[in-house]
Amino acid sequence: MIATWDYGVELCVAAQLVFAKQGDLLDALEKGVNVVEDDPAVHSVGYNGLPNDDGIVQLDAAIMDGRTHRAGAVGALERIKNPISVARKVMERTTHVLLVGAGANAFAKKLKFPEQELLSAEVRTEWKQSRKTNKESFWRDEHHDTVCAIGMDAKGDIATVVSTSGLSNKLSGRLGDSPLIGAGSYCDNEIGGAAATGIGELAIRNAASFAIVERMRAGVDPTRACQEILERIVKKSPEVKTDPKAQLAFIAMNKAGEVGAAVLRTQKKVFRYALSRGTKTPPVLVDVKPMV
Repeated sequence: MIATWDYGVELCVAAQLVFAKQGDLLDALEKGVNVVEDDPAVHSVGYNGLPNDDGIVQLDAAIMDGRTHRAGAVGALERIKNPISVARKVMERTTHVLLVGAGANAFAKKLKFPEQELLSAEVRTEWKQSRKTNKESFWRDEHHDTVCAIGMDAKGDIATVVSTSGLSNKLSGRLGDSPLIGAGSYCDNEIGGAAATGIGELAIRNAASFAIVERMRAGVDPTRACQEILERIVKKSPEVKTDPKAQLAFIAMNKAGEVGAAVLRTQKKVFRYALSRGTKTPPVLVDVKPMV
């Protein structure tokens, strides 16, 4: 299992517990993400996620099964703290891949997912104060930290998951890369998987996760595959090299269990990933050297 950011450790630990009980790969990934979605200290996903321009938390998530290429995703989901679980139901209970907005909420409510307020009083107050200071800037500018994970079980089956509240102060209804298969995540059981965190528009415009998997299909190792696609994106959008707020990072895993990552730039929050192998060895955190 490879998972983004420091909280990737708690994701991996939760997934290990599922595997230790002979649980399924998709169960392990979903339960791992749920732990992060439920954590009020993580302000980029699930409960206490970053609010949009209207002060509303809208959540995006996706899950993909490398065995079948089946996938499920939700976008702009409100008042449901575990969007990854709703995304899995989209994959398993419908013939669709993506549900958004009111339709996603109606689907979740039909399946008895509980509704709740997603912002604590403390975070709502902080958001309101930030709007008074500078309405045009993103609140918590450097928080582009989508939770992403790629897992492979003992049989060699591969799956990916992503969950996020997206950019703060985004326009209502904005979807990032996370719910879009091929942009925010992608996997193929024969090759491997990839996932993205950062400015979603950059990943969308370049079908980034799909592109990384295709580079691995061509024989490129996971680290170099991530670097190549990041370099390609910077070449197409050179302005990101001089914009300190622009961040994009990838993780990848191939069929051999080799992992890799790449990140655009240094920011206050260091990009790193958690890596776990088996069910008994604690996950380790690995720092990733920035490209610029």
